[in-house]
Amino acid sequence: MPRLVMKFGGTSVADLDRIRNVARHVKREVDAGYDVAVVVSAMAGVTNQLVAWCRDAAPLHDAREYDAVVATGEQVTAGLLALVLQGIGINARSWQGWQLPIHTDNAHASARIAEVNGAELIKRFDELKQVAVIAGFQGIHADTGRITTLGRGGSDTSAVAIAAAIGAERCDIYTDVDGVYTTDPRVVPKAHRLDKIAFEEMLELASLGAKVMQVRSVELGMLHNVRIFVRSSFVKPEDIDPRQTPPGTLICDESEIMEQQTVTGIAFSKDEAQISIRRVQDKPGVAAAIFGPLADANINVDMIVQNVSADGATTDLTFTVPSADYERARVTIEKAKSAIGYELIDGSTNLAKVSVIGIGMRSHAGVAASAFKALAEQRINILAITTSEIKFSVLINAPQTDQAVRTLHTLYGLDQA
Repeated sequence: MPRLVMKFGGTSVADLDRIRNVARHVKREVDAGYDVAVVVSAMAGVTNQLVAWCRDAAPLHDAREYDAVVATGEQVTAGLLALVLQGIGINARSWQGWQLPIHTDNAHASARIAEVNGAELIKRFDELKQVAVIAGFQGIHADTGRITTLGRGGSDTSAVAIAAAIGAERCDIYTDVDGVYTTDPRVVPKAHRLDKIAFEEMLELASLGAKVMQVRSVELGMLHNVRIFVRSSFVKPEDIDPRQTPPGTLICDESEIMEQQTVTGIAFSKDEAQISIRRVQDKPGVAAAIFGPLADANINVDMIVQNVSADGATTDLTFTVPSADYERARVTIEKAKSAIGYELIDGSTNLAKVSVIGIGMRSHAGVAASAFKALAEQRINILAITTSEIKFSVLINAPQTDQAVRTLHTLYGLDQA
C-alpha cells in the first residue's frame, strides 16, 4: 500500500475539537488506502508557555533540561490524537521521537537529524495496519541518551525526514493557509496560490522571509526528493475527495513543473539593519578581521558591499544583519577596531530586504534590470543589491516595502493567476 505522512501544526491541533478534526482527515486517508504516519506539533501556545517556564526557573538554563521540558508539548498532542483516532475505530499508536528512533546530533534546542529508523513503522503498517502518531520536533542523541529538540518549526523537519525514511508517496503539511502564495496576500491582495513550486525556489522563499515552510524541512525534501504538499487543515475533511487533488501547493523537483515562469514569487523581510565601516585599510586579511568576530558571536551577515578603493589605501565596506543583532554587531566590530583599522562606523535599522525568486531567471536576461528601473520610477532608492542564479535581493528603506513588493509583483505578471 502507498504510504503517506501527514503533519499538523499548532493551530491545527489547538484544542480537542481541532484534534477531532485532524482525526477525520487521517481517517479519510486511511479509508482511501494509505498507510499513514501523522506528525504533530504542540497545541498552539503550549511551547511558548513551556519556554517561559524554563526561563523563569533559570534564566541561564541547562539546554539539556530545556529540551526535556519543551519536548513534552508534542507528546501530549500525539497521545490525545491517538486516543481520538482509537475512538473512531482507527488502530493508532503514539510515538515519541526517541522510540522510532530519530537520531540527532548533540546540539540541544537546535539539533539536526542524523538518521531516522522507519523499520518498525513499516512493520506495523504491514502487519497491523496501524496509524503512527509521532511527536514532532524531537529526537534522541544516541551517545548520551538525552532527548533533543530541533528548534522552532522542527516538526516540519521531522515529518519530511520520516517521509524519506519510510518511502512515503509524499509529505502533506497541514497548516492555517491553503498553500504557498506568490507573495504575502496581506500586502498584495492579487497574490495567488501556486499549484507547484520547485524545491530551490521554496528554499529561497523560506530563507528570505516566507513563513509557510521551515528552511531545513525544504532542504531535506530536496536532498531526498520527498514531494511536499502544503494544504489547509481547516477545510472540512468530509468536503475533500481523496481521489482528487485538493487546493494546495506541491513542492517538488523542477522536472515536474512543465511551464516555469521567469519569476515565481516575491519575498520580503522588514527586520534588516545595515552597518557601514568607513575608510577601512584596503589590505589582505581585513575581511577576516571583520567577519570572523561576527561569526564567533553567531551573528548572521547577509548582504556585503565593498566600494572600489580609489587610492589603493582605504575603502568602505557595508553589510546587513538582522535588526535584532544590530547593537551586538556594532559592539563586536568596535571591539575589533584595532585589528580592522577603520576610522568610522555608522548604520541604520529601519531597512527592509525585498527578494525576487524564480528558476526561470537562469534562461532570461534583464530580469533584475527591469526591477531596478521600475523601482526607480517609484522613487524607491536601492541601498544594496545581491544576486544568485535564481534570485536577487535589494535593500531599501522599510517604509517603502509594501510599495516595492506591489510594484515588482505587477512587473513580473504575478497579479494574474
